[in-house]
Amino acid sequence: MHSKILILDFGSQYTQLIARRIRELKVYCEIHPYNKIPAIDKTIKGVILSGSPFSVHDPKAPKPDISNIRGKIPLLGICYGAQLLAQTSGGKVEPSQIREYGKSTLSIAQTDSILFKGVKNPTQVWMSHGDTIMTLPDNFEVVAGTPEVKMGAFHVKNEQTYGIQFHPEVYHTIEGLLILHNFVVGVCGCKQDWTPASFVNEAIKKIKHTVKDDKVVLGLSGGVDSSVAALLLHRAIGKQLTCIFVDNGLLRKNEFEEVLKSYKNLGLNVIGVDAKQQFYNALKGITDPELKRKSIGKNFIDIFDQEANKLTNVTWLAQGTIYPDVIESISVNGPSATIKSHHNVGGLPKHMMLKIVEPLRLLFKDEVRKVGHELELPSNILNRHPFPGPGLGIRILGEVTPEKVALLQEADSVYINGLKKFDLYDKIWQAGAMLLPIQTVGVMGDERTYEYVLALRAVTSTDGMTADWYPLPYEFMANISNEIINRVKGINRVVYDISSKPPATIEWE
Repeated sequence: MHSKILILDFGSQYTQLIARRIRELKVYCEIHPYNKIPAIDKTIKGVILSGSPFSVHDPKAPKPDISNIRGKIPLLGICYGAQLLAQTSGGKVEPSQIREYGKSTLSIAQTDSILFKGVKNPTQVWMSHGDTIMTLPDNFEVVAGTPEVKMGAFHVKNEQTYGIQFHPEVYHTIEGLLILHNFVVGVCGCKQDWTPASFVNEAIKKIKHTVKDDKVVLGLSGGVDSSVAALLLHRAIGKQLTCIFVDNGLLRKNEFEEVLKSYKNLGLNVIGVDAKQQFYNALKGITDPELKRKSIGKNFIDIFDQEANKLTNVTWLAQGTIYPDVIESISVNGPSATIKSHHNVGGLPKHMMLKIVEPLRLLFKDEVRKVGHELELPSNILNRHPFPGPGLGIRILGEVTPEKVALLQEADSVYINGLKKFDLYDKIWQAGAMLLPIQTVGVMGDERTYEYVLALRAVTSTDGMTADWYPLPYEFMANISNEIINRVKGINRVVYDISSKPPATIEWE
């Protein structure tokens, strides 16, 4: 049994990042809403209180009862979590005269503190808070501070309780990972045994124990999550698994044939379904992005249902659900307001009456790739950029037609192959081309043209929650623009998207 760190989520945008950093240390951790604290058992070696968009003075501020945690097992409050510990113990927290946001220099006063063992003094940290701890309770002692935040870190005497007003989980805190290591390993005594190999072995045992001799069906998308889930299930139950791979007509050029061949070479039992026309017919006349997503999702479900019903004695439905999906479904304020429907299709007809198996539900995206590498998933699938479930349907702005799909597939193929040729593909987290519902005047030879605009997108990210646009070299952009315009009839202008997420999203729809 793995030792575990429990992270109580107060709604911070950085909560998932705390968990990912701890997982990087090969220590297992889980995120739970502050108002749904699980029973504290022997596997939980420490608890972290996350940051929050709330002020401790807000009437609706999260203030859980942690009396069964504090003083009994190690506890670390980060930002809001630290301020909450101080205030509820009799300290004074006040609104900052100047909002603390950005890089700061932390000087360590208690150089023998286990929390800062091996950390350079001073060290760069990242602040992001509107309140500041002004005074600490008598049994609290200052461990470190910055010129603006005198009580940047504290320790409670005779307890393994710590608080820090900066964010160790972000890259801008230079030695943040070491500080987290000092807490989860040094203070909590966690074993660093959460590895891809250990996950694979445990997942296979669990699948065998859960599924037994039953049959399982899985909808493949060609992406990393569903592919790793399929391979993991295949290792556990072999031919009891049947995979369904639907060609919705919105995949990249030749993707259906190439990926289907890769799956079969892996020994997977895969049924390929050509349903292009059904999707095109359903999308006719639809221009609203959300309606397009719903149309594509509904058709996938209908076709998957039809194919699954042809199978006999299927008991289980396997899904490539990953940990961010799980966290979102149990978030502090319930599922988030819909910015847009999820990229991947979810929800199947109730009449299917299948039990659910989700072998990847404990993993973050980067961990899924590591597990895929452990399972020796071919690099053409493992190293693929993420691709949205609705595919090119949300990269064609406006109405989707077979003609526009063919046009975008060709342009996108030139772009993606160009990134690979220039050794840029693996430096980028996700790239794609968007066909805009705009036609502009151009001149080709002695003829005037009136053709479509193509927007190129390339971003760097770790999990898609935030993303920065990638600075493609001018030489590459000049070359690829020229190649697309010359080779793809119907496009006479190429532009590059330099928006980051937030405020923009990675996809345009």
